[in-house]
Amino acid sequence: MKKLLFFITAICQISLIAQTTVSGKVIDKKGEPIIGVNVYLDGTYDGTSTNEKGAFSFSTSEKGIQTLKISFVSYETYTKTADVKTFSKLLIKLREDVNTLDAVVLNAGTLEAGDNAKVTALKPLDIVTTAGAMGDFIGALQTLPGTSNVSEDGRLFVRGGEAGETQIFVDGIRVFTPYSPTPNNIPTRGRLSPFLFKGITFSTGGYSAEYGQALSSVLLLNSVDEPTEEKTDLSFMTLGLGLGNTEIWKNKSLSVNASYINLAPYNAAFPDNNVWQKSPEVFGGEMVYRQKMKNDGLLKLYGAFSYSDLDVTQEDINLVNGFRFGLKNRNLYFNTSYKGFLKNNWTFLMGLSFTNDHSDIKLQTDAVTNEENSAHFKVRLKRNINNRVKLNIGAEYFMTNVKENFKDVNSNNYKNGFDNNILGVFTEADILFSKNSAAKIGVRAEYSELLKESTISPRVSLAYKAGKNGQFSLAYGQFYQNPKNDYFKLNTNFKAENTSHTIANYQYVKNKQILRIEAYYKKYNDLVKYDTEFSEPTSIYTNDGFGYSKGLDVFWRDNNTFKNTDYWVSYSFLDSERDYKNYPNSATPSFVAKHNVSVVVKHFVTDWKSQIGMSYNYASGRNFTNPNLAGFLNDKVKSFNTVNANWAYLISQQKILYFSISNVLGTKNINGYQYANQPNNLGVFDRRAITPPADRFFFIGFFWTISDNKNDNQLNNL
Repeated sequence: MKKLLFFITAICQISLIAQTTVSGKVIDKKGEPIIGVNVYLDGTYDGTSTNEKGAFSFSTSEKGIQTLKISFVSYETYTKTADVKTFSKLLIKLREDVNTLDAVVLNAGTLEAGDNAKVTALKPLDIVTTAGAMGDFIGALQTLPGTSNVSEDGRLFVRGGEAGETQIFVDGIRVFTPYSPTPNNIPTRGRLSPFLFKGITFSTGGYSAEYGQALSSVLLLNSVDEPTEEKTDLSFMTLGLGLGNTEIWKNKSLSVNASYINLAPYNAAFPDNNVWQKSPEVFGGEMVYRQKMKNDGLLKLYGAFSYSDLDVTQEDINLVNGFRFGLKNRNLYFNTSYKGFLKNNWTFLMGLSFTNDHSDIKLQTDAVTNEENSAHFKVRLKRNINNRVKLNIGAEYFMTNVKENFKDVNSNNYKNGFDNNILGVFTEADILFSKNSAAKIGVRAEYSELLKESTISPRVSLAYKAGKNGQFSLAYGQFYQNPKNDYFKLNTNFKAENTSHTIANYQYVKNKQILRIEAYYKKYNDLVKYDTEFSEPTSIYTNDGFGYSKGLDVFWRDNNTFKNTDYWVSYSFLDSERDYKNYPNSATPSFVAKHNVSVVVKHFVTDWKSQIGMSYNYASGRNFTNPNLAGFLNDKVKSFNTVNANWAYLISQQKILYFSISNVLGTKNINGYQYANQPNNLGVFDRRAITPPADRFFFIGFFWTISDNKNDNQLNNL
């Protein structure tokens, strides 16, 4: 018996001699102990948890090189690989996991709309259910801070910039002609259907180095990756018809939609202040093909076609019979992108877009034929170096060919045109210092073959989370854009126009409420100037123009205080002046309103199975030149006011009756004035007010969805 006890004791002593003790303490960045942290040797069952002092200790029989792992929720996992004998009396400081939901977000100058956005100003549903937007996502975005109400135009005017200073991208690829052409004083609409997109990022300034050729803003549209089910959508409207269908196969899908719009019946029932020889008639269609590839790659093919035809005579104080304008436009757009994954944690994106836009225009007795062919090729690589550093690099090439033929009443032909190719490269890094602080640092370089000019654009954004619900952000960037095509048709001796943006932002988010306050300053340099009333081939052009824009934007959204009610309020203060074009001195441009206010309210009435919406838009008076007074841009029109309403009624879950009315109160808004070329007998220049074509606009539609899921409907698309 004594021999047996001696043998057991010896075995235990040998076993203890073979054991190694792993010990240490785990603390946070403030030096405080962390309780309950998991500590273990990778690939073994040896491990323990930290006690109330953050200490840990356990024994292991493993030898040689081992990997020690220490993990805890909301902290980055600590890993150390070394000889197990060195894992003694360790002091481990865990870093916060910067990828948690409450981490800081780089958002200066950026408003996002998408279910996947961490902080969302608008949702996909909001884009097309806003009263007064008439189903156009551009109209909905005009209720956000930073935009100016230019009701007679319809495009996005951002922070004192012209509409052409905002560029639109689909899946990161440029859309060269995103708006439908229209006569003067009739607002345009975006060509793209909103329901094809899952998210929208609207950068009012300080945007990523990935995007160029935009002085003021970029609008990024991300198309749906995978439709959830097959369905057919039918639309019957006072303005026309619509049809959409989605088919899904094993690893691919196809979505198509087509629409036909004819305003002749509407104009007959509700005449406006134009004389229509041919009311606007528009046919359009879109297609999205998606296919999953190997290694989780995704191929998207997007195509859109539109054709419009109109002929109208508009009032003109200098022409007894008015001014006649005719337009036939054909637009074809293709966008192809592939996103896949490479080795070493790289994400790869390659995309290509092509646009063909052809217009036949009649101006009284003159005729203009304009054709533009444009393409954009892009390659981008992204990699998460680690949890704290993300790298984004890429290159792109823009190609533009424009041809224009002007034929006057005497059959004289004047041909203009140009080719402009631009090479761009960019690199950018997102650096997350902690859950509370982050930075985006990038640079963009471009070379224009037409201008024979190279530009360098540094950009940086900083963000600091000041508490559980609030954060501060700063951004600065340099931005370049070639002069617009209308100048290149007449002269090519230019250099790129440029701006610098400085932005300070505060954002507070809590309980379905969001408050954003943002101040900014933009400085313009090298703007185009010319010495004639209009830009002409014989004009003397320079890049001596300059200007500035500064202001404050405020956005408040509340989806919590009132049951079944969602509302937001936007306010923008804008102070802007320019000396460009044919301006004799620096002045506030006619498209700038100093104060812009939007209020949007949506309420769902359960008993009525209805969503009711209202919106109010206000813009202070804009400048115009009154020749009866001394000076330039020396007078102002009255303030712009409009109240809009809509109502969506669910007849059944898949059938919706929709009604909307713009300018419910029939407010007599004035967009500006046109003056006679010569003074009257009293030496006074007569004038006429430029007003919207009609005081109100009515729309009624019936929308029917057919699918296996009987809960689907088109409420998201209204």
